Amino acid sequence: QVQLVESGGGLVQPGGSLRLSCAASGTIFSINAMGWYRQAPGKERELVAGITSGSRTNYADSVKGRFTISRDNAKNMVYLQMNSLKPEDTAVYYCNAVSGATLLSYWGQGTQVTVSS
Repeated sequence: QVQLVESGGGLVQPGGSLRLSCAASGTIFSINAMGWYRQAPGKERELVAGITSGSRTNYADSVKGRFTISRDNAKNMVYLQMNSLKPEDTAVYYCNAVSGATLLSYWGQGTQVTVSS
């Protein structure tokens, strides 16, 4: 089992920045890929950014050049630096981890990000 706890969400004005953090615990040695997803009201959950154990990254087109995902394997943390935030970035952001051994997917409880003036 893997437990994920997100933090760092909040209210920010358009153009502002936030940094989300996700702390992983449990059978973390099995984790391969990690990522951030988001879900806005009335919309499906979508991938925002992903990172493999080898630090290969991928991003949704809508956040390329504005968001940066990173991970610290020594601290069992993954981060999402969000810059130049827009109102359409408003959503609940979820941390995700996939076990390389079982391919099971684990989710955090989510953290709210609201971009509004």
